[in-house]
Amino acid sequence: MKKNGKKNLLFGVILLATFVIWTALIQIVDVQPLGQNGTNIGFATFNCWFHRLTGVHMTLYTITDWMGLVPIVVCLIFAGIGLVQLIKRRSLFKVDSDIIILGVYYGIVILAYSIFEIIPINYRPILIEGVMEASYPSSTTLLILCVMPTLIEQIQRRLTCVTTKRIITITVIAFSVFMVIGRLISGVHWFTDIVGGVILSMGLFTIYKAVVMLSTKNQ
Repeated sequence: MKKNGKKNLLFGVILLATFVIWTALIQIVDVQPLGQNGTNIGFATFNCWFHRLTGVHMTLYTITDWMGLVPIVVCLIFAGIGLVQLIKRRSLFKVDSDIIILGVYYGIVILAYSIFEIIPINYRPILIEGVMEASYPSSTTLLILCVMPTLIEQIQRRLTCVTTKRIITITVIAFSVFMVIGRLISGVHWFTDIVGGVILSMGLFTIYKAVVMLSTKNQ
């Protein structure tokens, strides 16, 4: 377990480094003023081609936007579990370590989300209700792929019924795939935004999983 934890930690760090490189490439490779109001976008030729290919589907955007509340609900559920444990056990140190780690992890995800909202790398290919919005990385992709895998990880840890675990796992995977593809083809993001969201979320989740594995081993 400890060896696998270290491997996951290394892999997670590599993924985060890849995200940094990807973000840098977006700002230097084929940068053209083809975004909204002449804003620059990287990989412009490919991004614009893919955007023309998929078109804009606002209904799909609206559906995925509302369904983006699901990971927030998942966060609140685990926050509730931690709060109940804290009240019953009357000590933060007696709350399950994986729940504490999960809380810190969610905090980091929210921080990453906020940073890219404040410091936009590029803007969406279309206006949203007449407003230019930050587009990179896809925030919905980030939330979905950071939070939903933790639901699978936690139910595998906490539930005993194999059938229930299997049903939840399949449902979460199907939901996550639908959300990522939905954001990709809805036309409200550049292709590179989705890729960035996938890489960043994979890196963050892999490191979270490594920390949980190492913490469990130490206990």
